[in-house]
Amino acid sequence: MKLAGATYMDIHKAGGGIGFTVGHTRNSSEQELETLLLPRLQRMLQCGTTLVEGKSGYGLDCETEMKLLRVLHNARSKSKIEIVSTYLGAHSIPKGKNVTEYTHEVINEHIPILKELISNGISVENIDVFCEKGVFEIDDTRKILQAGKNIGLEINFHGDELNPMKAAELGGELSALAISHLEHISDEGIQSMLIRPTFAVLLPTTAYILRLTPPPARKMIEAGVPVVIATDYNPNAHCLSMPFVMNLACVLMRMSLNEALVASTLNAAGSLKKSDKYGSLSKSKFGDFVVIAAPKWEHIVYQLVDPPILHVYKKGIRVYTNPNIIF
Repeated sequence: MKLAGATYMDIHKAGGGIGFTVGHTRNSSEQELETLLLPRLQRMLQCGTTLVEGKSGYGLDCETEMKLLRVLHNARSKSKIEIVSTYLGAHSIPKGKNVTEYTHEVINEHIPILKELISNGISVENIDVFCEKGVFEIDDTRKILQAGKNIGLEINFHGDELNPMKAAELGGELSALAISHLEHISDEGIQSMLIRPTFAVLLPTTAYILRLTPPPARKMIEAGVPVVIATDYNPNAHCLSMPFVMNLACVLMRMSLNEALVASTLNAAGSLKKSDKYGSLSKSKFGDFVVIAAPKWEHIVYQLVDPPILHVYKKGIRVYTNPNIIF
């Protein structure tokens, strides 16, 4: 449908997209979901990623959303990658409910059970909402994010992606840790993101696949907003490679190589409140780094599709060697 010209919301309304994935997710066991997750985390590791944010969001009912968060938690002990978990129960409106009903359910059913889940040792750090026209608009987004903040979650949400929603302004109001997408951020929104400041998590794969105008990375960087880039790995954007995302960021969003590197490392760690231990090589931080089979680091971005990553190190220990590179 996308190749034929259908928009994201066209597919959504036709029962595809999130709705299609939700059906399969609800019918899958935790073991089945973990079996799908672990090889994908390993592929991310092979592409140089050592810290990742994982979201729920494909259950749209309390039981399945909590199941997804348990899967992410349990994967922490089975993968070399550090995982930060985000609750995204408000990713869409489930079939048979309207936004008022589902907002009430998220606030009064999901979030209390989520609080209990966390008290029982399941790690969940952030709350997310898909703030979008025809899905969760500003007032409902504010209510859900505030409810999550009230139980100690950081705010890290979708905003200003398909339509200008004043999501960045809302992020400033609520002191959000991060906002993702931001293709339609306003000048006022950029200023609002400087208050905390709030990290701008830009996702060039989304603009590429959905044929959207990319977010104004240059304008945000020049204003002083801390910019992050990420894969946005999901059924709509099946990308596990940060080197490819760095290339897209440079080409589509006119970021420099150095800006793409910082956005993928130090700023990315900061957007997950992990920059004290991740994101750069310095005293008191973990020794997470890659060794490349190339004369300059820029070849990670330059060698399109097949980056020359020879070794990946996690906390100073080699956790992956590319068997196809002789150096």
